Amino acid sequence: MSQVEIKSREEIALMREAGRIVADVLDALEQAVVPGITTWELDALAAKMTAERGARPAFKGYLGFPCVLCASINDEVVHGIPSRKRKLLEGDLMKLDFGVSYRGWFGDSARTVPVGKVSPEARSLVETTRESLQKGIQAMKPGNRLGDIGHAVQRHVEARGFSVVRDFTGHGIGRKLHEHPHVPNYGQAGAGMKLRAGMVLAVEPMVNAGTSDIEILDDDWTAVTADRKLSAHFEHTILITDGGPEVLTRGR
Repeated sequence: MSQVEIKSREEIALMREAGRIVADVLDALEQAVVPGITTWELDALAAKMTAERGARPAFKGYLGFPCVLCASINDEVVHGIPSRKRKLLEGDLMKLDFGVSYRGWFGDSARTVPVGKVSPEARSLVETTRESLQKGIQAMKPGNRLGDIGHAVQRHVEARGFSVVRDFTGHGIGRKLHEHPHVPNYGQAGAGMKLRAGMVLAVEPMVNAGTSDIEILDDDWTAVTADRKLSAHFEHTILITDGGPEVLTRGR
């Protein structure tokens, strides 16, 4: 098993800065999500704010991804590509997934934003996914195991009749966007690697209204639910400390 890097105090300080930039941009994007705006305009706003803060987009060019922002709507689970032609409509679920590199250190976060008034099912899906992330974060204590995080997420989601996507996981983060270990959103309590203070993990439950199965569209990026039902996604970059988990990408 690859070694999980324990970050130093100086490195954590830089990751806090990266996380603050990510949170600021996502806060602005969330405010900009209204019926009629295009996902291309949201991507342009993210690019502009990233540059103004002296950071670099984490996603653009990563494995060939063409944009700054992953913009996924409704049945799109993750990795949606912004488009000039894609306008948001009342009732949509807009998933904003965004990251930066700042002075060589990464931050990564995602949130699901209802566009105007959404259906009761959509609202329940969003709230359940947000809550499941918080359940996962609460399990991130030194001495706990990696499986405790996924178990907490999975138990909360399935108790409400939704399903956890298994094709994508959270991840370690630091000098690289994706570091060891994989952080599944399902699992067995007490199983897996022991958590230690100084580890930084990105936890990101993706939750579907129907089946957990996904498909990849012809653009080779956009993941959609196999049954085309709704999906929601939340993510934070979290530092494990002796005093409990510290969310580095929490908005103001």
